[in-house]
Amino acid sequence: MLTEEILCKQFGISKKVYDYVTKIESEVKETYFPSIDKTREYNQYKVISAMQENRLDYTHFYWNSGYGYGDIGREKVESIFASVFHTEDALVRPSIASGTHALYLTLSGILKHGDEVIAVTGKPYDTLLTVLGEENDEPGNLKEVGIIYKEIALKEDYSIDIEACINSITEKTKLLMFQRSTGYSFRPAFTMEKIKAAIKKIRETCPDIYIMVDNCYGEFVDTIEPSDIGADVVVGSLIKNPGGGIALSGGYIAGKKAIIDRIANRLTAPGVGKEIGLTFGTTRNTLQGLFFAPHITSEALKGAILFGAVFNSLGYEITPKLDDDRSDIIQAIKFNNPDLVIKICEAVQAASPVDAHVTPVPWDMPGYTNQVIMASGAFVSGSSIELSADAPIREPYIAYIQGGLFYDHSKLGVMISLQKMLEHDNIEIKLNNK
Repeated sequence: MLTEEILCKQFGISKKVYDYVTKIESEVKETYFPSIDKTREYNQYKVISAMQENRLDYTHFYWNSGYGYGDIGREKVESIFASVFHTEDALVRPSIASGTHALYLTLSGILKHGDEVIAVTGKPYDTLLTVLGEENDEPGNLKEVGIIYKEIALKEDYSIDIEACINSITEKTKLLMFQRSTGYSFRPAFTMEKIKAAIKKIRETCPDIYIMVDNCYGEFVDTIEPSDIGADVVVGSLIKNPGGGIALSGGYIAGKKAIIDRIANRLTAPGVGKEIGLTFGTTRNTLQGLFFAPHITSEALKGAILFGAVFNSLGYEITPKLDDDRSDIIQAIKFNNPDLVIKICEAVQAASPVDAHVTPVPWDMPGYTNQVIMASGAFVSGSSIELSADAPIREPYIAYIQGGLFYDHSKLGVMISLQKMLEHDNIEIKLNNK
């Protein structure tokens, strides 16, 4: 009763909303949470093993200044990430500003003038289209420097068209690009099994082609990563899953050593590569975030399932569906109504520990074609492993919910969302009929 009391008195949750969400919660906990816990446990031991294998000790948390020569903490972070992802090498830096930045570094480090990159999993995330030069015509985009881009549409059932991909490969094709997460589409994230099957088939015909996987939002959702199933390089952001809500900034790129060397030269300069680059005292945060990451990811997954279950019960279409195998932390909810998309983002912001008094509004966000609304009352600005919601303001008006350092926070977000939407949709009747 204490929980019900604080939710109702402090956050304005009606008893009807509390009872409705609690009933659905009891159903999903029993059905879906045990498998998440098993994955979390395995990944937690994997991370601890990687830290022990690399003999992490307290002195690795110290850092130096200037060029950062001989920064043993920086080197330790990268060797631990390589162990976690089972790769030859890794580049993990606070100077990598975002997942998009990490992807740009990877593509521009591997590809040269006249090379071709093919997006195997359909249209990529909005910001990457700007990087590729397909939208917004920003200076320095890859098309401007002579890199060719092709895109393979997904089949009607959202599966990868492997045959079309193989048939599209030419002598100029250097790299194939997979996007694991749903991004701003309305498809489930690609599971490791589906990516593995596609890579295996492609390798039979084109064994030497580079394969890159955009791993954002997918780390630790499964017991394996794309680098375990044939990807040459995997890329992600530290203010998503692998940062555990503690990393202050940064991105990672893990893969074959020859690839990492090229990308490091792009990040700094040819001839110095990984040997320089100040960490600004972030080593401890980065590694502690990685240590927390399996648990935090499992909490975010549980919150996503509760969001999906509640809104699906009210008649809204969701992806992934409750019984789908999940491969990222994102829960997409289709509202077909811009006002409801804005309302759920306002609710997630109102549930936040930081900036709960702020009302998010759609705005012209750099790198996006449409206006975007983003709710993220986070301790780390823009962190989408913390409870957040965002949506491009375009049809069919889909809200994307992700993150939640603790399941209880996501549950609060669900309740406030439902409470705020009572006045905007015919939910009252549906609650009475549940």
